[in-house]
Amino acid sequence: MTGPDEGRIFHRPVYRPTEALENAAGGIDPLEAVEAAHRTAELVVGRGRDTDDPELTARLVGLVREVGLATVAEMWSDRPARTLPGALWRLYLLHEWVQRRPDEVGRLWTEGAGHTEVYRAIAGVAEPPDPEGLRRMTEQILTGVFTGDLAVALERASAFCHVMAVGLSEPGAEDVPGEQVRRGGRMRDTADDLTACARLWRKGDLH
Repeated sequence: MTGPDEGRIFHRPVYRPTEALENAAGGIDPLEAVEAAHRTAELVVGRGRDTDDPELTARLVGLVREVGLATVAEMWSDRPARTLPGALWRLYLLHEWVQRRPDEVGRLWTEGAGHTEVYRAIAGVAEPPDPEGLRRMTEQILTGVFTGDLAVALERASAFCHVMAVGLSEPGAEDVPGEQVRRGGRMRDTADDLTACARLWRKGDLH
């Protein structure tokens, strides 16, 4: 994953992780681009799962730092949610969201966790949660894609999204802004998509 541009600063469009995560949806690409998206997703996952090299695993987990979020978006963001590239795109976005907006994520987690005990347990965030604990959780999820049961990693990410969705809806609060309610709905859709991807992976049908 190195090349002549390694170490350079790439000036590409800025992607906002929360907005991209909430609005990610399948698109129609030329056939070559579609095939490339799936090939690169399979290559990244396959390479990671075929090695015991912790340095390579760390670089794959840090793919956004390696190539930039815009590059990851170019590769995978247009693919449907219930595909391997679509799932990877959402996992990296979750991790990037936690990295960039730890205070927001921590607040939403706190607001949602008390109403989602099962999902909180599945996500596996240390209690009491703090920004570093939330970062470790999403890092563990990505690490699990390459070194553990990928379906379990997807289910943990799904559970995290469920907690975030409830946090966005602010249970018991009045006059929740409509856009925040819509964000919660989109986050819930992402949770459902990741759960579906876990089922597909177990059946050998996530491509």
